[in-house]
Amino acid sequence: MDVFNTNTLVNEQTGNLAFKLSNFEDNSQFDHIQRLNYYSIVWIREGRGKAKIDMVEYNFEPDTLFALTPYQPFMFIEEVPLKGTVLNFHPDFFCIHKHHQQVACNGVLFNNIYNSPFLKVDEMAKREFDGLFEQMYNGINTAGMAQYELLVSYLKIFLISASRIKAKQQPEVTDSVEEDEGPFVLQKLKNLIEQYFKSKHSAGDYAEMLNISPKALAKIAKSHFNKTMTNLISERIIIEAKRELYLTDKSVKQIAYELGYEDEYYFSRFFKNNVDISPKFYRDTVGFARANA
Repeated sequence: MDVFNTNTLVNEQTGNLAFKLSNFEDNSQFDHIQRLNYYSIVWIREGRGKAKIDMVEYNFEPDTLFALTPYQPFMFIEEVPLKGTVLNFHPDFFCIHKHHQQVACNGVLFNNIYNSPFLKVDEMAKREFDGLFEQMYNGINTAGMAQYELLVSYLKIFLISASRIKAKQQPEVTDSVEEDEGPFVLQKLKNLIEQYFKSKHSAGDYAEMLNISPKALAKIAKSHFNKTMTNLISERIIIEAKRELYLTDKSVKQIAYELGYEDEYYFSRFFKNNVDISPKFYRDTVGFARANA
């Protein structure tokens, strides 16, 4: 636990954080809302409390690992003092969108609007993660040829392992459903949102397609995802908008149109209301991946 305090690599071209590994001994850096322009892996090793992520509150115990995306709002409220480890990396250092086929963590660790953004770290995982973090620490402090490739290799292994653990811990949400048709409705809802989020933005549209009342659908969404239908639809749109802003050089107007918004300024307001920054600022601070990058 005490082998490192803070170790950071900086992007020499932009001056921004590229990769950082650090320990924390209290909750001071997380006791207020964080909106960071890089990915954050926060491993709570000791302590317990509540995590506020987006608009949802989660209870957590020792050895809970959170995976958070750029500009995803989060904070921790401690009930027992917290200690742990934080791994941060910027999308310019390693973009999960570009490498999803290699690590398969997008939609498992990150950008999953239906499941909790955390996993439990058991003893076997603890030994594996500690070993990987030790290797990352050595990589940060050993400048030279292939430093980037070495760190990315360890990061990939970590993301793959954490994704596998989370997938085992959080299978499809089909348990404890009151209605007999519950599992079917949940899966059908997920499929419909995935199919129509670019063109259908109202909860009523999905209630109609599912042939149930908007009130019943709202109850299902709140009961099983702890979110409103508006939250679910909006979050899916935002994930796609962020992906387009990062991976392409499409104009905000074009992205807005492809996501079902004829008015670019209405879309920009929608994005800012959900992310707290404008699409342009998101692109400027997270960047878009150039073809040969």
